[in-house]
Amino acid sequence: MQTSQLARLLIVFFSGFACAGKNPEGTLNDEAINDSIIIEKTVADSFPPGKVISRVICKDDPAQSYALYLPLKGNGEALPVLYFFDPHGDGSFPLGKYTALADKYNFILIGSNNSKNGNDWTVTEAIWNNLYGDSQKRLMINKTRIYTCGFSGGAKVAGYVGLTHHEVQGIIANGAGLPDERQADNFNFSFTALAGEGDMNMTDLVTFDARLDKTQTRHRIIFFEGKHEWAPKNAMNIAFEGLQLDAMHNKTIPGDDGFISNFAADSKKRIDNYLKENNPIAAEQECKLSVSMLDGLGRNANWFRQEDALLKTNAVYKKQYRAKQNLLASEQEFKKIYSQKFEQGDANYWSNTIKDLQSKATLPAAQGGMYQRLLAYLSLAFYSISNQMVKGNRNEDAAYFVSLYKMADSTNSEAWYLSAIVNARGNNANDTHNDLLKAVAYGFTDKNRMMQQPEFRNLGTQLNLTEIQRKMK
Repeated sequence: MQTSQLARLLIVFFSGFACAGKNPEGTLNDEAINDSIIIEKTVADSFPPGKVISRVICKDDPAQSYALYLPLKGNGEALPVLYFFDPHGDGSFPLGKYTALADKYNFILIGSNNSKNGNDWTVTEAIWNNLYGDSQKRLMINKTRIYTCGFSGGAKVAGYVGLTHHEVQGIIANGAGLPDERQADNFNFSFTALAGEGDMNMTDLVTFDARLDKTQTRHRIIFFEGKHEWAPKNAMNIAFEGLQLDAMHNKTIPGDDGFISNFAADSKKRIDNYLKENNPIAAEQECKLSVSMLDGLGRNANWFRQEDALLKTNAVYKKQYRAKQNLLASEQEFKKIYSQKFEQGDANYWSNTIKDLQSKATLPAAQGGMYQRLLAYLSLAFYSISNQMVKGNRNEDAAYFVSLYKMADSTNSEAWYLSAIVNARGNNANDTHNDLLKAVAYGFTDKNRMMQQPEFRNLGTQLNLTEIQRKMK
C-alpha cells in the first residue's frame, strides 16, 4: 500500500466514529434481554408495559423502526424518555440491559433500529425526525424531560441530536464524546460521560470533561471496570440518578430531599470503600462526581468539595496522581509510535507488540487499564483499515490487516466476518464457513447482512448459510 493512501485512511479513522463494529460491547451475560415481540401495526397505540418491543414501525416511514420499553407502571401519564443509539442499529440491545432502571425511575426507553455507524449526518437527521415525531405522537411523553444516550458511534449521534435539537435536556455519552471535534461550551443540556477504564476513548472523555469544568454546563464523568462497551447497570444507574438530580436543579420536577440524601450517602460509602482499598484517586473522582450531581441542591455538595480538597493534600494521592499522569503521557507516546508502524511495521513487529500488550493488560489497576486501552486502540485501527481495504477490493492488503485485527481482538465478531469475506473472495469455502461460525460464536447476529453478502452468495452451494444462520441467537 502506498504511504499517502494509508495516511489518508488513518486521518479518516481517527476523525470518524469511535467504534470497531464487533459487537464490541460484548454480550448481555446475566442481564438478558426480555422476551421481545414484533409489532408491525398497533391498535390504538396500546403498548404492553414491562416488555422490550423489538420493532415498532414508524407510521410516516415504514423503513424506520425503533425498539420500545414502557416501565411496569405503564404509560398512563407523561413520562421522561431516553432515546438510545447503538452503533450497530440494534435498538433492543441497550433497552434490554437497562429495563430495571426504567422501572426504578419510571422512564420510557426507545432505541433506534436505523441509526448505526456509517450514516452521514443528513441520514441521522432524518432518522431522528422520524423517531422523535412518531414516538411523540404515539406515547405520553414529558416534553420537558427528553434525553439521548449512545455508545461509541452512537454516543456521537446522541451528541449530534442534543446539539441540533433544543428539546434534548441531557446527553449520556458512553465510550465517545461529541461529534466533529466539538469544543466544550455552555450547552443547553447536561452532559454525562461513561467510560470503561480499558476504553481507548477514556482519555479523550477525561480531557473533554476537564474542558467542561471551565463552562457553565452541568457535567460529570462516570468510570467503570470494563472496556469499550455499553456500561454495566450499576454505572448507568448513576447516570440515571444524574438525570433526576438535574431535573430537580432545573425545577422540572420537585426537589426530593430523601432522594438527594440517599445519593449522598451512597457516594460516601463508595468513597470509604475506595480509601479502604488505598485508592484515593478513585475517591477524589467520586467527590468530583458528587459535587457535579448535587451542586445547587442544598448543602451536601459542600461536604464533597471539602473532602475533595482534603484528598488532594494526601501524600498517597499525590504519588498516585503523578503515576497516573506519567501513564497517560506514555499512552500518547505509544499511540504515536503505532501510527508510524501502521505504514512501516511488519507482521512480526505487530505479533510481538500485541502479545506484549495482552500480557501487560492483566496487570492491576491503572497500569493494566492503559494496556487494555492500547489494545482497544489497535483493534479499532485494524478494523478501520481492514474495512476500507475490503470495500476497496484491495484483497492482499485486506488479508494482512484482517489477520492483525484477529490477532489484536480475537473475540471480535467483526474480525472473523471480514476474514470470511476475504476467504470467500479467494474461493475458499471451508475457511469462509469456519470464519462465519466463529463470528456467530462471538456474537454476530445480522442475518440479513450475511445472507445478502455478495461474496458468500457467489460461493453458492459450497457454503450453507442457512445452517450458519440457525446457529445465531
